[in-house]
Amino acid sequence: MSPTPPRSKFPLPLDAVVQRKPEPARTAGMPAVGAPRPAGAPAKLRDKQPSTPTPAASAVEARASAATAGGGGMASDRARGALAARLRAGGIRDERVLAAIGTVPRHLFVEPGLASQAYEDAALPIGHQQTISKPSVVARMIELLREGLPAATPLERVLEIGTGCGYQAAVLSLVAREVFSIERIRPLHEQAKANLRPLRVPNLRLHYGDGMLGLPQAAPFSAIILAAAGMDVPQALLEQLAIGGRLIAPVALMPLPGATGQTVTQQLLLIERLNRHRFHRTALEAVFFVPLKSGTI
Repeated sequence: MSPTPPRSKFPLPLDAVVQRKPEPARTAGMPAVGAPRPAGAPAKLRDKQPSTPTPAASAVEARASAATAGGGGMASDRARGALAARLRAGGIRDERVLAAIGTVPRHLFVEPGLASQAYEDAALPIGHQQTISKPSVVARMIELLREGLPAATPLERVLEIGTGCGYQAAVLSLVAREVFSIERIRPLHEQAKANLRPLRVPNLRLHYGDGMLGLPQAAPFSAIILAAAGMDVPQALLEQLAIGGRLIAPVALMPLPGATGQTVTQQLLLIERLNRHRFHRTALEAVFFVPLKSGTI
């Protein structure tokens, strides 16, 4: 082996991942609270940072491959590229987000029986009455968090509420320097760890807990993203958003009093923190998510 091998590209053969012993470095399966922020590092979302790749970029590109052998077109980079191209045609413009969608192997995060549908723009069941979100919705929400940032500039510290199967967390790891993700359903938390373990994403931390409480020990966050819809955004999450940061969440809208034949709908809500006490809210398009719940199970 030469001392400076070229960087591996997607996809690798299966044995390149599963036969390698896990490294003692930080992994997505570790319940770490998160590495301390370097001295002097700002918490604000829009502070200028060197245009360097995230720690996960090369790691995921080098290892996210598991099921490539014998996987056919479903497991190929062509399928991922075609998905990214459809999202671009559908209006997604952030090239870093599109590159992440085209990199993460979505078929690794769904049941084997649904793998043939992994690269369709569709939500799929993952068990426990939960779903993996449509790629277009994942891309749209992350693009809103990154609005105004050049493609070469990552988000800083990101909190995800609702890990689910781990797919969105994997995408976030390619567009942010640090990602913390919370799941309240223990079997899904374990499933996400298993799904992400072959990728060994170095900048992703998974936590089991009540997402409505956030993760105060790792706050403040430059961006927060919710994968479930509540009647409003929990106050604890607003308090953990850095000044200058952005939060994107689906929220439920109740029918007007006295209205008949109407049902509860949902829409995306973008919240920007202007200072310690002021938040700017922007209502966006209609969406459909599972409900946001408190506690753990």
